[in-house]
Amino acid sequence: MSAEVTDKARKSLTVSDHDRGFAGMKYVYPVVSRRAKGVSVGINLSPNNACNWRCVYCQVPNLTRGASPPLDFPLFEAELERMTSAICRGSFLEDYAPPEARQFKDFAFSGNGEPTSCPDFAAAVAHVGRVRERFQLAARVAVVLITNGSLIKQAAVQAGIEELHALGGEVWFKLDRGSDAALAATNGTRTSVADQVRRLVRTTQLCRTRVQSCWFTTNGEPPTAVEVGEFLDCLRGALHGGANIATLQLYTLARKPQLPEGAPLSPVSAAWLSELGARVAELGILVDYSSECTDSRSP
Repeated sequence: MSAEVTDKARKSLTVSDHDRGFAGMKYVYPVVSRRAKGVSVGINLSPNNACNWRCVYCQVPNLTRGASPPLDFPLFEAELERMTSAICRGSFLEDYAPPEARQFKDFAFSGNGEPTSCPDFAAAVAHVGRVRERFQLAARVAVVLITNGSLIKQAAVQAGIEELHALGGEVWFKLDRGSDAALAATNGTRTSVADQVRRLVRTTQLCRTRVQSCWFTTNGEPPTAVEVGEFLDCLRGALHGGANIATLQLYTLARKPQLPEGAPLSPVSAAWLSELGARVAELGILVDYSSECTDSRSP
């Protein structure tokens, strides 16, 4: 990597390794995103590895329950400036991205926990907008929030999402299952499906929103027909409630889960995922596929 970014040992970016420490920074990390089809600059507002959910497929080592801490704003500004400069004015893409991914695609609020739990979330979004403008990237580099949506009722979070909307950005909203029990088992949350659907509807009112949903086998067994039916019913309920879903992104595992409860998990087949996608499409929802399973902590 360019000397102005880090003095770490040279290595290449890959879709299977989203190392938060790649650039030697606290808040900013580059990745090759299969979904974005290029290089994404991840913004990790949770350097304390804390999240209010505990998804069984999470790829964050030593995850703890909690919220993101206040932002060290001078450090965040400096890191974002250095990384953006290395990509736009240096040889970063040529040095570290594979040839097919040498495009700067987006800034993604993601990282090691729920980004919207950071008390400075809205201010961070606004600063990304300023950096994007200064580097003349507004026309070609998106701004994305990857979130579990759990905190959307908070006024400060809505202010950040409204700021995102003003930048022409998108929310990628997690909805993995369609029953309270399945949400608890998959996402480690006590929230109800009804509450999650209401949050989704509200999010789509504030900003363009894609739903992302991760599917996998457990001990070699794919999700049951009952789970799939519950999920489809949940989507129907969201649509009837007024949710304007731009796309539903279906994923499976591409990287090894880091939590002990993730040990029995493995990818579903492309055929299984395609069959689920066809049933989602029958609801009138545009479906996108990837072999990469993401959560709110992995752009």
